[in-house]
Amino acid sequence: MLQSLAGSSCVRLVEQHRSAWCFALLVLGYLLYLVFGAVVFSSVELPYEDLLRQELGKLKQRFLEEHACLSEQQLEQFLVRVLEASNYGVSVLSNASGNWNWDFTSSLFFASTVLSTTGYGHTVPLSDGGKAFCIIYSVIGIPFTLLFLTAVVQRIIVYVTRRPVLYFHIHWGFSKQIVAIMHAIVLGFITVSCFFLIPAAIFSVLEDDWNFLESFYFCFISLSTIGLGDYVPGEGYNQKFRELYKIGITCYLLLGLIAMLVVLETFCELHELKKFRKLFYVKKDKEEDQVNIMEHDQLSFSSISDQAASMKDDQKANEPFVTSQSPTSNDSSLNN
Repeated sequence: MLQSLAGSSCVRLVEQHRSAWCFALLVLGYLLYLVFGAVVFSSVELPYEDLLRQELGKLKQRFLEEHACLSEQQLEQFLVRVLEASNYGVSVLSNASGNWNWDFTSSLFFASTVLSTTGYGHTVPLSDGGKAFCIIYSVIGIPFTLLFLTAVVQRIIVYVTRRPVLYFHIHWGFSKQIVAIMHAIVLGFITVSCFFLIPAAIFSVLEDDWNFLESFYFCFISLSTIGLGDYVPGEGYNQKFRELYKIGITCYLLLGLIAMLVVLETFCELHELKKFRKLFYVKKDKEEDQVNIMEHDQLSFSSISDQAASMKDDQKANEPFVTSQSPTSNDSSLNN
């Protein structure tokens, strides 16, 4: 008896704080996922970093042996200056001297990466004025971009998601949830094909040093707005039609970002995902809900009464002028 009472009280306690328990599990799962990623990246990339360090050390030692007139300190100063310039997108290599980082098309590409928060980092402002303008431009432009993308996605999703789902649900009689799931899967497959697989194949052809995996990696890193900057198209030596190529990449990034948001919004509207998200949300108290309902009812009642009064006034104003007859005149006419 006591065990059954204790078990029921525990179940009741868990049910009362279900959202808090789910949120705690969500935080724990996210932290474990971070640790898992760190362990995997460290175990995979650390050996390659060690090999690269050893290779660079051997090259540096060989260079100093072949050029005895050059001291190690002088070489270190030169390399530091070269690496600083490279961080700003300026290279001392002869095969990279023909590409300018701040012509119009490159600046347009940079502006699109800033506003979309992709931020490859291969090109950054050099002057203090450019850095100050980048701050002001981003503060205004990033919310403006979010507003623009939200408005565009809201209009696209009506024709791409909601109307097709309702059409198959009404005219074909299929379950709305099943149609929504199938539509989301098909839409996701089309988006992956049009904005990941096909562009990856194109980039692998246009970029000499990229294979298909590296091109697909660039597409994913760009459209997910991660923007690591280790792969940036159009930066190769003697790139053909570089200006037009940069403009095309800018358009691809904007359209791809819109497509990704449409797909995410489509999946977020699924009934199953809505139920899953509610597990981690804070539930409103019943008293707050009742107060909100009462306030909403009062506001709606007052607005309805105000609307009715205004409609009556409008009807009176719109009615034609009619001469009113007094009661005495009506009585006299009846007596006659």
